[in-house]
Amino acid sequence: MEAKKANKHRENEKIIENTELSIWEALLPVFILVAMLAYNVFVFGDDALGGSNQFILLLGGAVAAIVGFVNKVSYKQMMAEVAENVKSTTGAILILLMVGALSGTWLISGIIPSMIYYGLQILNPTIFLAACVIICAVISIATGSSWTTSATVGIALIGIGDALGMSLGMTAGAVLSGAYFGDKLSPLSDTTNLAPAMAGGELFSHIKYMTITTVPTILITLLVFIILGFTIETNGTADTDAILASIDKSFNITGWLFLVPVVVIFLIVKKAPPLLALLIGTLLGGVFAIIFQPNIVAEIGGSTNLTLESAYKGILNAITVKTTVASENATLSELFSAKGMTGMLGTIWLIICAMVFGGVMDGIGALSRITKSLLSMAKTTFGLFLTTVGSCLALNFTASDQYLAIVVPGKMFSKAYKDRGLAPENLSRTLEDSGTVTSVLIPWNTCGAYHSSVLGVSVLDYMWYAIFNYLSPIMTLIFAGFGIKIKQLATRNAN
Repeated sequence: MEAKKANKHRENEKIIENTELSIWEALLPVFILVAMLAYNVFVFGDDALGGSNQFILLLGGAVAAIVGFVNKVSYKQMMAEVAENVKSTTGAILILLMVGALSGTWLISGIIPSMIYYGLQILNPTIFLAACVIICAVISIATGSSWTTSATVGIALIGIGDALGMSLGMTAGAVLSGAYFGDKLSPLSDTTNLAPAMAGGELFSHIKYMTITTVPTILITLLVFIILGFTIETNGTADTDAILASIDKSFNITGWLFLVPVVVIFLIVKKAPPLLALLIGTLLGGVFAIIFQPNIVAEIGGSTNLTLESAYKGILNAITVKTTVASENATLSELFSAKGMTGMLGTIWLIICAMVFGGVMDGIGALSRITKSLLSMAKTTFGLFLTTVGSCLALNFTASDQYLAIVVPGKMFSKAYKDRGLAPENLSRTLEDSGTVTSVLIPWNTCGAYHSSVLGVSVLDYMWYAIFNYLSPIMTLIFAGFGIKIKQLATRNAN
């Protein structure tokens, strides 16, 4: 999540403690929330994200508030933390809306269909999944943003994979594996800067130390996807020629359309604010739609001819509401559809409700209590790494925010690492290996909600294939357990 102000706000955030709160009281809202969510998903299935999960999160917040009242925490304090949590998601919400707008203009302009058109000719099912990992890793390193990667090339790769007959869950897992590899290692990434700041380390030393666990993890991930590519059966290869012909018939396909994504990526590499880059990408998509797809724009605008009014209506409809470009090929009917800004409202609703639960948990001191209890169990160096990983996972699950999953354990554990003579790079690497990458595996976390909405694939469908994301914390624990490359403080080495 690229929101600089929210990042800085989280970095300076005071962690609320409540000595009267027991560990079981702190965990009670979590247990009840998990039980309610599990039953809700059992009843509603994939439709749970349509609104019922959001209400369950509010009920979880109500349970946490009751625990707070019992422990003499004021309503005002809890609401203050909820307000801070919701405020911190402002950037994410605006980015979500702009991504919805961008997907609309990039569809009707032919940008996404062109990516699919050329991608189908270059990529085949055997190498497709591994190629997704590599492409997204390169883009994410260049931009420092898993969110931007998912919203641009990620959407196109999902379309290509669907046309090839690939599992959408597999494709999304490969996209996110590559995107988070780049997000972890890019000096342009918020979380890559935040982790060493919390641990008391230095940015490029942190990045260098992260490669020790990150490179083996991405190599294993690539190997798994290569094996999958050679073993899975797809049903899309035989229809490739027909699909290409249908795309060519529906859109004016040209390489000039790639100027728009190139401009967006260039702006982000040059450290332009993501919102500005996405806005420019949206507007350029609208301009290119009028130039290259005038008939489509006119049709969406409710006219047979392109006029000023129909162009205006067509572009605004693509930006704000669901639009569909007709195709004779049934395979492409769903691909040639975008939901605009309206399609992001459910995700925004989910994020706000998750922030309510996380805010109340923070306000009553539950987050601090859970983290301290985990820290008290760290009797060995491996135990310290294990409790750090556990804290990051717990905070991603309860606070629904990857920044909090880095900030709270970072602040809580920095002294413990120093007391054991461990360099800050150990903590910052563990924060990234377990805090940054696992956020996308939780449906109500801001990252899980975002990527699921943008890619159009539920978290439960892609989480099994986001190999890099769930393997990263395991890898960091393997290295810690065997004492591999555990950097000591210079003062201890001197002794």
